[in-house]
Amino acid sequence: MNTKHRQIAIWTLVILVIVGGIVYGRYSQNQPGKYGPFAQCLKESGATFYGAFWCPHCQTQKKMFGGAQKLLPYVECSTPDGQGQLDICKAKGIKGYPTWEFKDGSRETNVFSFEELSLKTNCSLPQ
Repeated sequence: MNTKHRQIAIWTLVILVIVGGIVYGRYSQNQPGKYGPFAQCLKESGATFYGAFWCPHCQTQKKMFGGAQKLLPYVECSTPDGQGQLDICKAKGIKGYPTWEFKDGSRETNVFSFEELSLKTNCSLPQ
């Protein structure tokens, strides 16, 4: 193999490793991971998380769950243009975000820690 072919082979390998790392990183980021069972338990407990896509506190709450955020009992309250509130949230009287409503009917507007959510729902903390 001459030098030119060797360089092409090396660069091809480098590019494949980089692309593979990017694909793996995106895939693993979207997996529920260790927070999946906790998020699922929150949903099964009757808790509901009301939020808005533009709300920084809602984003903070979601990011705590990593890839498991897609399993959260989340209800989007904002209209797509971010200028209004959807009827489902109006009917519930949601005034601020994030608002958590629990099975017992209690409601709090707060970013909750896992410990606080566990106490409110009797869901086991993530291991």
